[in-house]
Amino acid sequence: MGEQAPIRLGAGEQGELFPDMTLPDEMVGYRGPAACQIAGITYRQLDYWARTDLVVPTIRSAHGSGSQRLYSFKDILVLKVVKRLLDTGVSLQNIRVAVEHLRSRGVQDLARITLFSDGTTVYECTSPEEVVDLLQGGQGVFGIAVSGAMREISGTIHAFPAERADGGEWLPDTPDELSQRRARRIG
Repeated sequence: MGEQAPIRLGAGEQGELFPDMTLPDEMVGYRGPAACQIAGITYRQLDYWARTDLVVPTIRSAHGSGSQRLYSFKDILVLKVVKRLLDTGVSLQNIRVAVEHLRSRGVQDLARITLFSDGTTVYECTSPEEVVDLLQGGQGVFGIAVSGAMREISGTIHAFPAERADGGEWLPDTPDELSQRRARRIG
């Protein structure tokens, strides 16, 4: 994966990707079972990837019996991308290289990335020109638009319980349907 400068998104682009702007901040995390459901992986995969440092929780790691890992939105996004790469036959060794590169990026930067692979190597493309250059090689590749995975996660993540690493409670800005009905009835 080539070295390229991170691409910053304009406010409009972020707004289009996440129209309600209620993404959890970096202190909000999801426990292992929720992270599994959101990313579409098994708990066994999650545990193995954490123990082998493929995808580790950035908010809180497990430390001793009974402690709970907390995965951030970005961690869950990386879990989903890893799952998709595995499903297409990319080796764990090559996925590790891709994950290291993804970890260095911010969530906004990730929204502009499309990962391509020929089944062996993983390539990052951030512009149509890079995609064309890659495809001109004539060999078959598949792509994973990280923004698509982000949209999937952002559409479902609010249905899962979250907690703040600092012990506070996280409440998304968008009220649920039941709260909206109660407010209409009272008002």
